[in-house]
Amino acid sequence: MNKYLKYSLWTVGGAIALLAAAITYIALTFDPNSYKPQIIQAVKDNNQRTLKLDGDIKLKFFPSIGLALGRVSLSEFGNAQEFAALEGASFSLKLFPLFAGHIVVDEVAVSGLKAHLVKYKDGKTNIDDLLSGEAAAAPQPAAEPAAAPMKFDIASVLLERTEFTYLDETTGARYGVKEMSLKTGRLANGVPTEIDLSMRVTASQPKVDIAARLKAGLTFDLGSNHYQLRGMDLQASGAALDYTGVVLNVSGDASVHPGTREFSAENLAFSASAEKDKERFEAKLDAPALNLVRDRFGGEGIALNARMNGAFGDITATLAVPVLEGKAQAFKVNALSVNIDLKQREQAFKARLISTLKGSLESRQFNLSDLSFAVSATGDNLPGKRIDSELKGSIQADLVRQYVEAKLAGGLLQSRIKAKASVKNFKVPMIRYAVEIDRFDADQFMPGKAEQAANGPAQSQAAEQPFDLSALKTLDVDGSLKVGSLKAANIKVAQLRVDVKARDGMVNIAPFSAKLYKGNINGKVTVNANTSSFTVKAKLSGVDIAPLMKDAADLDLAEGRGNITLDLATQGNTVSALKKALSGNVKVDLANGAIKGINLAKLVQGIQSLSKESTTQTLGVDKNEKTEFNEFKASFKVKNGIAHNDDLAVRSVVLRITGRGDIDIGHDNLRYNAKAAFAKTAQGKTATLPVTVYGAFDAVKFKIDYGALLKDVAKQKLDEKKEQLKEDAKAKAREELKKGLKNLFK
Repeated sequence: MNKYLKYSLWTVGGAIALLAAAITYIALTFDPNSYKPQIIQAVKDNNQRTLKLDGDIKLKFFPSIGLALGRVSLSEFGNAQEFAALEGASFSLKLFPLFAGHIVVDEVAVSGLKAHLVKYKDGKTNIDDLLSGEAAAAPQPAAEPAAAPMKFDIASVLLERTEFTYLDETTGARYGVKEMSLKTGRLANGVPTEIDLSMRVTASQPKVDIAARLKAGLTFDLGSNHYQLRGMDLQASGAALDYTGVVLNVSGDASVHPGTREFSAENLAFSASAEKDKERFEAKLDAPALNLVRDRFGGEGIALNARMNGAFGDITATLAVPVLEGKAQAFKVNALSVNIDLKQREQAFKARLISTLKGSLESRQFNLSDLSFAVSATGDNLPGKRIDSELKGSIQADLVRQYVEAKLAGGLLQSRIKAKASVKNFKVPMIRYAVEIDRFDADQFMPGKAEQAANGPAQSQAAEQPFDLSALKTLDVDGSLKVGSLKAANIKVAQLRVDVKARDGMVNIAPFSAKLYKGNINGKVTVNANTSSFTVKAKLSGVDIAPLMKDAADLDLAEGRGNITLDLATQGNTVSALKKALSGNVKVDLANGAIKGINLAKLVQGIQSLSKESTTQTLGVDKNEKTEFNEFKASFKVKNGIAHNDDLAVRSVVLRITGRGDIDIGHDNLRYNAKAAFAKTAQGKTATLPVTVYGAFDAVKFKIDYGALLKDVAKQKLDEKKEQLKEDAKAKAREELKKGLKNLFK
């Protein structure tokens, strides 16, 4: 036995001595630089690329096998333009551990590595020729059962001044990784080490310029396929998209088993901040514990905090997930909460959502049950300086079917609301809803009159902006709104019902009904977004027009109660264009009212004070005067924004008014010629007074033609005198006839 062992040792020793002698001989006699021309020519012949070996090639064989290169560059295919370059690289590994299946590397160092990748407009790339050899390689034999991984031990890896660029000529986009460096400690199975990686990432589409650095402790075990990061610290800063001052930070510990699909993280923290158009955004995510084991996942104490400062105010938002547990098929989050705090110069808002979240990532179905949504607002301009509201209900979502349904009830801005709404097909949404509100005052949330007056001049000087109806072209809506009492634009209505159906750019609002000002309205409104056209068909029955006009337009022009029928159509994309294109018919039938601003009866009753030289007089609106009537009827034919009337019929005990004229809705003015015929003047005479109403809607004037009135009175007096003379002549003739007859029979 000892004899065989002795021979074996001599044999191994001899082999080692022979190997050492061979390595020594090669190291002393072999010069790799002498093969540069052959290497360069081989690359030229086989790859049609130019290889440059500007530095020396250094080899060492004992006690480590090593290679060191100086500057190396490789050209593009078929031309001299540089594709990749290397300033220097060195690599060495110990020889004898290889015989035991161990790889022990002394060093790996690379500096100045650069590569330029290009995707041409035809879809090909500048590395297709380098990859084609791999694609055409002979098929490999069937893989044998995996052997135990070779053990390796690398003292350190150093990567400096590395740069990669990529140009996509099909889109013009450029991407780059610049100033990349990597430094590690010892890399070996089960041995904790440190890594330090930094780089600069740039892109043109979208615009990105970010510098990043990652420092962490790394432990890995290739045998068990287990990787750990300890004390991870990732920092990044720069610009991205349209944001500047971008700062990102990630820290924590992580463990990964890819083979068993296990992942865990502890004390994971992510923070980000950026600025855009003087608006700053900040966000921070904390996850003390996260875990994933195959298809099961869980987490505790997950919290997201975000803040944004902008022209609209300061907004702060928080999301809290106390406990997350489940798997892809079913998960649950108890007491999910979201809080939003918005502070503005004159008011502040707070919103809070609390709910249980259940769902399935596999089927992409989610359910917010026991949902509570509360809103509070404070501010001097708010009614009562404070508003509180709360809604409760549920929200269900099926992202596969692209369907979301919500059922909510409770208080909404001092109102009681009950609503059911659904959305289907997110790309072209199909919206269905049914909303019931007991009462709602929209005006309390609109700018006050003082603010509107302050903004009025500036807004009037600005060019009129067209409205865009394109969103209606894809709108698919079928819904109903019922409001017990509503105040909007200072108009008060009750029992409002508005049903809306919209599809393919056509919006139909019918029925549109409500009770208002002692009467009611029933109508239909249509909007054609494809042609920017509108139609209105409505009838106001038994409406008291004085408070309606006052509330709607702050006008005090008439009194009375009756019916108004509208059948109008128009087209355009601005308010002024709609007014100028207005066409259709309007009928007005009022009773027991008055025309405000002038008292025609009073003017005629004072006829005795008029001189013969009196002709015309122009009067403004006198809020203290009015012309009363028992009946007011008129119909208007509207064309190109001008409403024409020629059948005015106003009647009262003392007067009759007729007339004809135009109301120019497009230019906000009117000119109307009326004749007021009075039963009796102060002298007991009848008279007709011509009146011309003209001017802008907000500065109406009355032109009184007293000359015509005096002529009418004088004519009546002359006619009466003539009639009296005729009667006197007839009476005298009768007397003469009687006398003649008496004389005849004497």
